[in-house]
Amino acid sequence: MRGVLMHAPGDFRVAERERPTVVEPTDAVIKVTATCVCGSDLWPYRGAQPFDAPSPIGHEYVGVVEEVGDQVTTVRPGQFVVGAFCASDNTCENCRAGYQTACVHRRWMDEMGAQAQYLRVPLADGTLVATPGTPDEDLVPSLLTASDVLATGWFAAEAAHAGPGKTVAVVGDGAVGLMGVLAARQLGAERIIAMSRHENRQKLALEFGATDIVTERGDTGVAGVKELTGGLGAHSVIEAVGTQESMLQAIRSTRPGGHIGYVGVSHDVTLDGQELFFSHAHLHGGPAPARRFLPHLIDLIWNRQINPGKVFDLQLPLEEAAEAYRAMDERRAIKVLLRP
Repeated sequence: MRGVLMHAPGDFRVAERERPTVVEPTDAVIKVTATCVCGSDLWPYRGAQPFDAPSPIGHEYVGVVEEVGDQVTTVRPGQFVVGAFCASDNTCENCRAGYQTACVHRRWMDEMGAQAQYLRVPLADGTLVATPGTPDEDLVPSLLTASDVLATGWFAAEAAHAGPGKTVAVVGDGAVGLMGVLAARQLGAERIIAMSRHENRQKLALEFGATDIVTERGDTGVAGVKELTGGLGAHSVIEAVGTQESMLQAIRSTRPGGHIGYVGVSHDVTLDGQELFFSHAHLHGGPAPARRFLPHLIDLIWNRQINPGKVFDLQLPLEEAAEAYRAMDERRAIKVLLRP
């Protein structure tokens, strides 16, 4: 089969890979209908995250079940499924508490390499969720977002306690930040401030429910949020980048007693204890437990209550994955969908 392999920073290629098979009785193998490039995939692409070469990559996927192991009971061949970006048994104590990305049997799907024609999914019963039927073609991009970015944005909004009467600020205008805007709107936030310097992303943020745009970064951006909130800061802040600047911007944009949902994959972030101590801010985040949200998100998409698939502003065949990475790295695309 064909799939993406990481050879070196900036050198991600589509090549022949061994077609996966059922290895464990809890496995499923799916034929991938759609996959995509994640913002977090750019960390190794840019050389900011080490990897062994050549290695597969990709953790966002939807597709049709081809084969299941003897112990799989919740999905069957022929079903269209959405899978979480982290495989979990969904039965251990951490999973039952709603933190499937802390499952005691956790497997990161990047190890399997979802940017490919076929994909082995470990712990299929706890990882895959079948849709009510075969989706209409126009629903596929939205269902794909539920695998990671939509679920991650939703987790960030919930962790930030977004809801009725709240002002939410979103730090980061990538796909996750934009999904955070959508989630905050669905959770009933009264005001949503999207922090973005890019016109196309601002436009999409407004479509997803943002009420205000702040174009500045850093302390100047913080001042913009304070100006919109009577000098207090937002009740809820979503941090969707993972850098030192973005985390400090999030903390400083939060009013005393406010909540920060941080889901940007942290790279070289260190926090000053004194500043954090006197901020009175609540921090909660980490890798989103996508499996917790999948049934609800699939239902919203299936019934056309939300259309998160708009975040894909470029679609390419899998064979052009190298161009997909370049487009996202150069910010020519927000998020690229790949068709195997």
